[in-house]
Amino acid sequence: MPASAEPHGRTQSAYRLIGGAGDSAVATGLVNAVWYRSPVPRGVLKELMRRADARPMADTVLWYLLIAGAGALLLSNLQTVWAFPAFLLYGTLYAGPADSRWHEAGHATAFKTAWLNDALYHLASFQVMRRPTVWRWSHARHHTDTLITGRDPEIQVRVPIRPLLVLADFFGLTLAPSEFVKTLVNASGRMIAEETTFIPESEWPRVIRAMRWSGPCPSAHP
Repeated sequence: MPASAEPHGRTQSAYRLIGGAGDSAVATGLVNAVWYRSPVPRGVLKELMRRADARPMADTVLWYLLIAGAGALLLSNLQTVWAFPAFLLYGTLYAGPADSRWHEAGHATAFKTAWLNDALYHLASFQVMRRPTVWRWSHARHHTDTLITGRDPEIQVRVPIRPLLVLADFFGLTLAPSEFVKTLVNASGRMIAEETTFIPESEWPRVIRAMRWSGPCPSAHP
C-alpha cells in the first residue's frame, strides 16, 4: 500500500470531490494504486466466498419478522411510557442491520441468486436512505480509492473531527436529510456535480429513473 502523502492540517473542504485534495492524490500516486492483498490460497478463498440462498433467506425473513414484531409492540404502547424503548427497539432493528445487508447485497454476496441480492439491496437502500444506483458507484469508488481525501466519497469521520456532527450522523441526522434533497434533485432530471465524478455518464439516466419511480431500477454492478 502506498504511503500516504496527504498533508497534515487538512480542512473539511479537502474532502470535496471537486476542488478538494483529489488532484494532489492523483499526483502522488494514491489513486488507482496497487493495494496489498492477503496471501489466502485460492481454494480457501473460494470456500470462504461460497454463497447460498436458503440460509440468508431465513435470516432475512427472521429480520423482517422482528421488525414487524417491534412495530406491533410500538403501536400497542403508543399511549404509554413503554413507547420510547419500543421505538428504540424498532429503529434499531429497522436501520441497524439494514446497513450490513445493503453492503453485502450490493457486493452480490448475500445470496447466490442475483435477483435476490438486487431485491434486498433496494429494500435496504430505502431503509438506510441511500439512492441505490448512486451508492453502487459511490461504493465502487470507495473500494478503489479507500480513505483517499478528495476521492473517496464515503469517508464518514473527517478531520478535524467534529464530535457533534459524528453524533448526529450516528442517528442519521446528516445523511438522511442530504439524501432526501439529492433525491429531489435527481427526480427533477439533474445530477449532483460531485457525483458525476464517479458515476459514468451512461448511468446518469438510470440514476434519474430510479428516483422518479418507487420500484427498483435495473441493477448496475460497477
